[in-house]
Amino acid sequence: MSQRPACYPKPPAALLSGAMPGDLPLLDVLTSPVPQGRFDSPLDGRHVLCLHLGQPVPVSYRAGRHERQGVRLHGQFCVVPAGTSTRWTLTQPAVSLLLRLRPELLRDTAEAMGLRGPGDPLAPTIHIRDPQIERIGWMMQAEEADAHPGGRIFADSLGVALASRLLALQSRRPVAQVEAGRALPAWRLRQVIEYIEAHLDQDLTLAELAAVAGFSVSHFKSLFRQAAGMPVHRFVLERRVERARLRLVEGKMSMTEIALEAGFSHGSHMARSLRRILGLSPAQIRN
Repeated sequence: MSQRPACYPKPPAALLSGAMPGDLPLLDVLTSPVPQGRFDSPLDGRHVLCLHLGQPVPVSYRAGRHERQGVRLHGQFCVVPAGTSTRWTLTQPAVSLLLRLRPELLRDTAEAMGLRGPGDPLAPTIHIRDPQIERIGWMMQAEEADAHPGGRIFADSLGVALASRLLALQSRRPVAQVEAGRALPAWRLRQVIEYIEAHLDQDLTLAELAAVAGFSVSHFKSLFRQAAGMPVHRFVLERRVERARLRLVEGKMSMTEIALEAGFSHGSHMARSLRRILGLSPAQIRN
């Protein structure tokens, strides 16, 4: 029996030791083939959701002393909490979409939802179906396929949504909503906007913007939306589109230079964003 299928990348040593480097995304994604036969899922310092892709596959799995059998269906997922492993036996090869979530984001979200308790509030689960989690998975898969055009801030926002939904499913409680009228104070909102404008060419993260505002990630995401009238990743995208529009009108820089200054991953991503938000191509704006 192989302890680590060749298709699974080896996680950084820091993850296996329990450390969590600050530059690790709150949520990342990996499309991975899963071999036929028996193997133990790799240990990871993050919580791992495995969404099954493709045709049904009969499987058996063992978590601790409990062993069960079933059929994995497209879109179903299992949850492997951080630092644990599950033993799988597959009758044929399969493909999984792995969503890897940092534990501190789950703890932060649990606190924001009023869920308190010892340790990480996440239990192992198997063969679960949930439309909201599927949508998050498909959006992350699309980001992976297109070289992550939305940047880390979009993946971070999906990470908060994923953590909230997992906790809501497990606790059978609705996701906590921001109190009516509660929003990011105007002066803090100005600080965040000024920071965004000054660092628009960088791959901004939700954590750094939350730190500027002086709130936790989960609280900041909701408070910013109340104050700005849109999600933070959408606000950043619109500022990037406006920066690109201004540079195109000036006509002094190349398309590649404009895309980089505005914080887009590449020129084609900038062009798609301009068409989606302004309804115009770069050439139409420049002319």
